[in-house]
Amino acid sequence: MEKQILYLECASGISGDMTVAALLDLGADQEVLERALRSLPIGGYRTVISRVKKSGLDMCDFHVMLDETHENHDHNMEYLHGHGHGQTHVHGFRESHHGPEALEEHGHSVHGHEHEHRGLPEILHLIEHGELTVRAKETAGQIFRILAAAEAKAHGVPAEQVHFHEVGAVDSIVDIVSAAVCLDNLGITDVVVTELSEGQGTIRCQHGLLPVPVPAVLNIAEAHGIPLRMTGTEGELVTPTGAAIAAAVRTMDRLPEVFTIKKTGMGAGKRSYDRPSMLRAMLLEDVSGERDLIYKLETNVDDCTGESLGYTLERLMEAGARDVHYIPVYMKKNRPAYQLNVICAREDIERMEEIIFRETTTIGVRRVPMERTVLRRETRTVQTSLGDAQVKVCRYGGMERCFPEYDSVAALCRIHGRNYREVYQMIEQACGSETGK
Repeated sequence: MEKQILYLECASGISGDMTVAALLDLGADQEVLERALRSLPIGGYRTVISRVKKSGLDMCDFHVMLDETHENHDHNMEYLHGHGHGQTHVHGFRESHHGPEALEEHGHSVHGHEHEHRGLPEILHLIEHGELTVRAKETAGQIFRILAAAEAKAHGVPAEQVHFHEVGAVDSIVDIVSAAVCLDNLGITDVVVTELSEGQGTIRCQHGLLPVPVPAVLNIAEAHGIPLRMTGTEGELVTPTGAAIAAAVRTMDRLPEVFTIKKTGMGAGKRSYDRPSMLRAMLLEDVSGERDLIYKLETNVDDCTGESLGYTLERLMEAGARDVHYIPVYMKKNRPAYQLNVICAREDIERMEEIIFRETTTIGVRRVPMERTVLRRETRTVQTSLGDAQVKVCRYGGMERCFPEYDSVAALCRIHGRNYREVYQMIEQACGSETGK
């Protein structure tokens, strides 16, 4: 299946409704989304999908319109930032771009009104019994788990005691399920989120005014290693729901070295700031080819036994290192030592370093990013007079080379009592005969 790489450009922040709108603008099927939402046993809202303009740019708007019972002050800018007069009730929700994302501790009522409370288990049950694909259910569930964990940490309570008030849960459920359904419908396989741009100042919530970024957003960024870029904008650009979506679906933290843009979608936000409230989503094709980035980790060790170093090499290779080797060196004070070199992918760095620190006496590891050019290659089985053998076939331009795999050569040598070079050449010849070269 062709890789579908999605880039979420969060230069103006991210929220639930902005994400859904951008994905719809990319081509997510509106009928599929509406059918999925109708299958959920929740009411008190309707969705409106329309075209709007922000800074003269045409973009999609996804609006969850609440009925009178569920209405909120989400788009009253003066109220949100603490400047409103004569309004003192927030109905138990935390305001956000797209609507309330309220979380209350279990058992608290709001202004004397008795509303149904949905905890994380109830919401996950609701999603599980909706007419969604397995992948969409998993994505929606993961987003809610991340959001609940962040709010639980912010309020100092266990996650199971965090409850989404009905007034806020409607917006959150619709936005999160919609984002999951649209991602699945577009067949997205990888999502790039490089950073989230956030504002400053304060935002009103059920407990009063909170500083921006709000605690839940900070907790999500911390737990999932998402970089934040602080801007001079007075206001909340990143909502907890938006941050949770980014954390749940992000698989890459940098763009491909070279790429083409297949399609762009723009989703509108509802608030007015000094920058257009919008999220751009781009479908990319990685055209970097076989030229990519690899990392070398290196460290010098002068007080570690040969047995420990040998075991470390085995552990590193088992953990996914591309290559591991030692180089004899002389360190300060003319001490003989070894330089350990590990070649690995960027996503494996942390795992490799953990093994190095655990198994050796080193106190530091150097990281060196390196570009590399790799020949196109495939593994193939060839038939010889001695039996089947595995070979690696590499191509460059019109050139093709065949390399017998060591394990296959060694196995045939042991079975037939032949020497290594003889068997190696027999496998090479068999490979050349199959390819006509």
